Amino acid sequence: MDRAADIPMGSVRVKSMHPQKFAMWLFIISVLMIFISLSSAYIVKKAEGDWLIFKFPEFFKVTSLVIVISSVTMHLAYLAAKKNNLLLLRIYLGTTGLLAVGFLIGQILSWNELVTQDVFFVGNVAGSFIYIFTGLHGLHLVGGIIFLGVVLINAFRYKVHSKSLAQIEICATYWHFLGGLWLYLYLFLLLNN
Repeated sequence: MDRAADIPMGSVRVKSMHPQKFAMWLFIISVLMIFISLSSAYIVKKAEGDWLIFKFPEFFKVTSLVIVISSVTMHLAYLAAKKNNLLLLRIYLGTTGLLAVGFLIGQILSWNELVTQDVFFVGNVAGSFIYIFTGLHGLHLVGGIIFLGVVLINAFRYKVHSKSLAQIEICATYWHFLGGLWLYLYLFLLLNN
């Protein structure tokens, strides 16, 4: 999705990137570093013992499917923008937003499943980690929903189309990152529970 332009500078050719895309990649790298650190801390704390074993929330399966579908609808929105199909662009962006809200509702229902098993944020560190992982991901998803809303509004204002793709490219890249991050978290927590 990212196209670098060649800019002549004397006899040297310099590659450039849209500044907002560059900022988005820096943000993604910082988020990755946070989750890698948390994953490492999780493994270290689990090795210390006294680890609460609990049944993994069933709703995590549903939310995983929902986030994969939302990634597909986001990609379809991007393709619609490239083809100047503004109606489909708006439909797919709206659908992606609804799926994202569904994902967050599913996460809350997952937390309810944990509470019924007496797994709380405070108490055993195993419970704390699952709430931190899912809550932090949910917080980043809320930011993605806000950005998605901005792109949707701009799609209705005819500011997102084949000659103006930067905004939807940035949004789609971040959205796919969030989907991939959730799948990583889900598998990591499932395999290390």
